[in-house]
Amino acid sequence: MAEILFLVHRAPWPPDRGDRIRSWHMFEALARLAPVHIAALADNEADAAVAWDRMAPLCKTLAIEVRNVSRPVALAHAVLRGEPVSNRLFRNAALAEHVGALLALGTVTHIVAFSGQMAQYLPPDFAGPVLMDFVDVDSAKFATYAEQDKRQPLSWVHAREAKKLGAFEAKVARAVDASLFVSEAEAALFRQCSGLGADKVCAVENGIDTARFDPALPLDQVGVGEGPLIVFTGQMDYRPNIDAVHCFVADSLPRVRKAHPDARFAIVGRAPTEDVRALGALPGVIVTGEVPDVRSWLAAADAVVAPLLLARGVQNKLLEAMAMARPVVASAAASTGIDAVPGEHLLVADDAEAMAASVVQLLDDRAGAAKMGAAARERMIARYGWDARLAPLAKLLGLAA
Repeated sequence: MAEILFLVHRAPWPPDRGDRIRSWHMFEALARLAPVHIAALADNEADAAVAWDRMAPLCKTLAIEVRNVSRPVALAHAVLRGEPVSNRLFRNAALAEHVGALLALGTVTHIVAFSGQMAQYLPPDFAGPVLMDFVDVDSAKFATYAEQDKRQPLSWVHAREAKKLGAFEAKVARAVDASLFVSEAEAALFRQCSGLGADKVCAVENGIDTARFDPALPLDQVGVGEGPLIVFTGQMDYRPNIDAVHCFVADSLPRVRKAHPDARFAIVGRAPTEDVRALGALPGVIVTGEVPDVRSWLAAADAVVAPLLLARGVQNKLLEAMAMARPVVASAAASTGIDAVPGEHLLVADDAEAMAASVVQLLDDRAGAAKMGAAARERMIARYGWDARLAPLAKLLGLAA
């Protein structure tokens, strides 16, 4: 009988951020194929406890270890040993011991690893099928960081990580049966970087639960106030999100408020850094911190923006907003990977000025904005159901769906 080991860099529950949304739905898809053993890490004890309570009854076995390596320590060890910092940040001796003991029992027939940091837990001599879901090409992300931030030693650290992580990713991809990425654009980039073909590297896209993200559902009323509401959602200690809101507040929002002086911009997401919280003191800016339900803020939005300068793969924040029938303005980077038609399902803006002009366009033409939002939801229903997106897993693993 088949049994699957699912290695996850963050325990999938709750599915309230991009990585956990994908890993949770992947777990559900795998559990329909065979019993699943989960070996996961958590950022803290509270996250581990919440995940354990929800997931323990659903798994064959469950192990969650809290990672406690600081970035400076991880960097020092990585430099001394010539390895990626990312791997050191997610290295845990107890989890490695658990994985080894589980595999020694001989009942696990398939392995799926989620996020490149978990590749270090893959056994070199496993006989069954192994899938590696890299999600994004993380090494390319660090290369972009190095190009954008010329400050030393940060630029050196990012450039080093890009090189070391890229070599590690390619080595892992050559060893496993298939490497998965969240979009065809990411898969194509990795094929180019690694020299591997489509037989070893493929796209398994993200989906969206359109029954949950449904504007017809009753939701708490939030964002009440004078003036139109523009919303950004995301994990607010994540650098691309931090950079995005800073740029919007500095360069786009003033242009919007020239046309709509009472316009408000809500930054909605957990763990805002101090500099993000400081934005809340500026005219028209709201910083919510963690909210009970992001859908309430999406439902209240007159426009949703994703002014990301750096974006990899498919942005869940866009899928969620579009499923909620909100008119969206996205940067070219954020819209890459979304199967939607600019001008029909969303607006794409190349710079801060165009971002502001697009938002003003939506606020000036409410009927047109509503039409675009409705078209976006129809697109999500037709194209992005999770069952359809993750259907390839069965074939890739050689298991009957």
